[in-house]
Amino acid sequence: MENTIDNSYIVGTFFVSLLAFVVQLILRRRTSNSVSHSRKIIYGYNNVFKNRSDLTCGECFQPRYGSVDADVIIVGAGVSGAALAHTLGKEGRKIRVIERDLTEPDRIVGELLQPGGYLKLIELGLQDCVEEIDAQRILGYALFKDGKITKLPYPLEKFCSGVSGRAFHNGRFVQRMREKAATLPNVTMEQGTVTSLIEDEGTIRGVQYKNKSGQVTKVFAPLTIVCDGCFSNLRRSLCKPQVEVPSCFVGLVLKNCELPYPNHGHVVLADPSPILFYPISSNEVRCLVDIPGQNLPSLGNGDMSKYLKTIVAPQVPPEVHAAFMAAIDSGNIKTMPNRSMPASPVSTPGALLLGDAFNMRHPLTGGGMTVALADIVVLRDLLKPLHDFTDANLLTKYLESFYTLRKPVASTINTLAGALYVVFCASPDKARKEMREACFDYLSLGGICSTGPVGLLSGLNPSPVCLVLHFFAVAVYGFGRLMLPIPTPKRLWLGVRLILGASGIIFPIIKAEGVRQMFFPASVPAYNRASSKKGSQ
Repeated sequence: MENTIDNSYIVGTFFVSLLAFVVQLILRRRTSNSVSHSRKIIYGYNNVFKNRSDLTCGECFQPRYGSVDADVIIVGAGVSGAALAHTLGKEGRKIRVIERDLTEPDRIVGELLQPGGYLKLIELGLQDCVEEIDAQRILGYALFKDGKITKLPYPLEKFCSGVSGRAFHNGRFVQRMREKAATLPNVTMEQGTVTSLIEDEGTIRGVQYKNKSGQVTKVFAPLTIVCDGCFSNLRRSLCKPQVEVPSCFVGLVLKNCELPYPNHGHVVLADPSPILFYPISSNEVRCLVDIPGQNLPSLGNGDMSKYLKTIVAPQVPPEVHAAFMAAIDSGNIKTMPNRSMPASPVSTPGALLLGDAFNMRHPLTGGGMTVALADIVVLRDLLKPLHDFTDANLLTKYLESFYTLRKPVASTINTLAGALYVVFCASPDKARKEMREACFDYLSLGGICSTGPVGLLSGLNPSPVCLVLHFFAVAVYGFGRLMLPIPTPKRLWLGVRLILGASGIIFPIIKAEGVRQMFFPASVPAYNRASSKKGSQ
C-alpha cells in the first residue's frame, strides 16, 4: 500500500513538473516576441519596421536610464528648425540639430514674412536676423485686374514704426538664424541625413542618420522634433499626410527695376492664375508666375520661355515689362510645386512635427513662415513648465495641447490661402467670374472692407470668425450687385450659384482644418489641460 502511494506521488510530481515546464516555455516565447516587436526603427520612406537586434544592450537601455545625447533632437535647420533651435536653446535645453545641407539654401519661396510673422520674430528675439541681409520693408499690397488698380496697406496704425512685413533672399535669412542658434553653447548643429526615427515600445527615442562622411550614427533624446520641410521623408510616421499640388510657381528675379508701388507686394489677377511681384533686395524683384496643375511647359526645349513671353508678359504691369523679358532671356528660371496639406497629426510619444513637414498651404498669401513662427511661440510657452522631457506620458499630453492651441491662428491663415487662390484664379464659370470681380471691388471699397481682409492676410488679426464673415460678405456683395438694377430670374439664379460656389470653396477647407479646433478650441480637452497648466504656473 505504501509503495502504491509513493509511486502515485512520483508520477503526479512528474506530470506537474512537465506541465509547468511547457507553460514556462510558452510564456518565455511570447515575452520574447513582444520585446522584439516593441523595439523597432521606423524608416522614413516606406515605414518599414525592423527589429532592433543590431543595437547593443547599452544602446537599447540608454534612453531609459537618462543617458541621452540631448534634451531635444531637431531634424532640419530651415526657417522652422533654426528658429526652434535658438528658441529652445535660450530656454536652457540641450539641442542637437541635424540638417541635410548647411550651405545657404537657394529657394524661390519663403521670401516674404508678413507683419504678423515679424511680430513673432520679435517675440522670439530673432528680429536681428532680417538685418544686414538687404531685407526690404513691405507695407501692403497693390492689386491689379483688367487695367484697374487698388492699393491695400497693412493696418499698422496700432504698432510701432518698425513693424511691417519683410522680404528677402530666403537663404540669407536662414543662414542668419542658423548662425545665431549656433552661437548658443548648448546648441550643436551638424550636417547629416536622417534616415529613420528610432522607436522603443511605442515611444520615439531618437534618430538614425548618416553624417557628412557617410558614417551611420544613432543619437537619443526624450523629444525629437521633425522640421525637414515640404519634401519630408519622416512625416508618414507621425501624421496622416494628404498632400495636394494645386499649382506650380515659376520663379524669376528681375534686376534693377522699380515696382509701381515701392515697398509693396504686387498681385496681378491674370489669366489663368495670379502673378506676384515683391522686392527681395535693394536691386532685385522676385516674380512668381502661378501655373495651375502640375504639367509645366518644358524648360529644356524653350516652351517655358515661349509661354512666359506670349501668355504672361502681356499681362504684367508696363513698369516691369522690360525687366520681366530680360529675366526670361537670362535663362535663370526656376520652378517649384505649390503644396497644400492640412495638419493631421498622429499622437506619437517622444516626437513632434513642425513647419512644412507638418502643415502646408498655398504660398500665394505668404503665410507659411508666420504659421511656423507662431507655432514655435506656442510650443515654447507650453514646454516652459517642464523641467525635462523624460516623462513620456506627461510630454505627450503637452504635445497634444500644442496641436489644439495652434489651430485658430494656423487654420485662419491656411483657409484664407486656399480660398483666396481659388477666387483669384480665372474661370470660364460665370458665377466664379462674378466672385472674382466682387472680391476685387469689395477690397477696393476701403475701410473695414480692405483693412479686415488685409489684417487676416498679414497675420495681424488671425480670427477664424472674421475670415468667414468677410468671405461671405464678398459673396453677398456680389449677389447684391447682380440684383441691380432689376433682379431678373437669370440674375437671381447666377447670384444663388455665386453663394453656393463660395460655400463650396471655403467649407471643404474648414472641414479639413477641423471645425471644432478652429472655431471652438475651448471645447477640446487638450485646450483645457493647457489652460490649467498655465494657471498653475
